Amino acid sequence: MDSTIALLASSQPVSQGAEAALYKGTLHSASAPLLLKHRFAKGYRHPTLDASLTKARVAGEARALMKCLRSGVSVPGIRFVDASAGVLGIEWIDGRSVRFLLGGGDEGVDDEEADETEETEEEDALAEYGVARDELMRRIGTEIAKMHLADIVHGDLTTSNMMLRLPSASPTNQPTLFLIDFGLAYTSALAEDKAVDLYVLERAFGSTHPDAEPLFAGVLAAYEERMGKHWLPVRRKLEDVRLRGRKRSMVG
Repeated sequence: MDSTIALLASSQPVSQGAEAALYKGTLHSASAPLLLKHRFAKGYRHPTLDASLTKARVAGEARALMKCLRSGVSVPGIRFVDASAGVLGIEWIDGRSVRFLLGGGDEGVDDEEADETEETEEEDALAEYGVARDELMRRIGTEIAKMHLADIVHGDLTTSNMMLRLPSASPTNQPTLFLIDFGLAYTSALAEDKAVDLYVLERAFGSTHPDAEPLFAGVLAAYEERMGKHWLPVRRKLEDVRLRGRKRSMVG
């Protein structure tokens, strides 16, 4: 654990949320950069319970990523795990979130605060990556289907939790889509759980991106194609989940 603490101390802070802090670091001077996710201690929980929950969540996220990797889902590779210290190290993805690339800005940044330069960058971002919107939607739907076919439910599917790697940073010199942040992921073969995953993403599109309906339709079309015979039960459950969501909105 001491070596993990030293690793965090020598790394560059990236961001901090309520549950975890992110750092950019390296295991040694010659290694490629990695993203360190540190689930720090929570003072409002009993120390024994906190340590147990932290260890379980780090191990659970690592298992979900490993299962995705074995199933051919495009996720960051695992580079370092210290569950006792609450630290998971994964491959650093040199790129931007899909949220940003679709004009939704960086998460946590008020759009009204963005200056004209930032707006121009967002408009030109996809062109820089060499990917059309329709192709990006197809890739998103395909990767989600691959994940669901492996019976992994993400738990927080938003465009903030998808990244496109710069072509210049890819071994193939092609932009690569990654699903990221599996902190809420779990294993489930239930069609309803997979439908809820899709519904969360549909809501994220609707609240963050213009032209959300055709964008998400493109995601679903690719998802259906990849899911094959497994699509029908998920589609039925998605209709049910949407209906429940509309009822909750009406009640307020």
